[in-house]
Amino acid sequence: MPNSEKDWVGLREKALAGDFRSIARCISMIENGHPDHIALLRSLPGDGPHRIIGVTGPPGAGKSTLVDGLIGELVGWGGKVAVLCVDPSSPFNF
Repeated sequence: MPNSEKDWVGLREKALAGDFRSIARCISMIENGHPDHIALLRSLPGDGPHRIIGVTGPPGAGKSTLVDGLIGELVGWGGKVAVLCVDPSSPFNF
């Protein structure tokens, strides 16, 4: 993990340029409560055509099928998609 502001700023720039490893490291910084995670979050661009879609439901309801279809459509239209999955029964959630 980055140890100085210079490190996380460089990491943020790589993430914003689309580097998947840097995106993953930024997510880990935020998730793990790294000392600079608030500064990182505040430095991210907040404008643009971003959309957040939440999908919930009981097991077997077709959430994965729905999300797979949404991703296919959005990518087919030339969009970029990120998926964050959360398992509320996981012992790693808090």
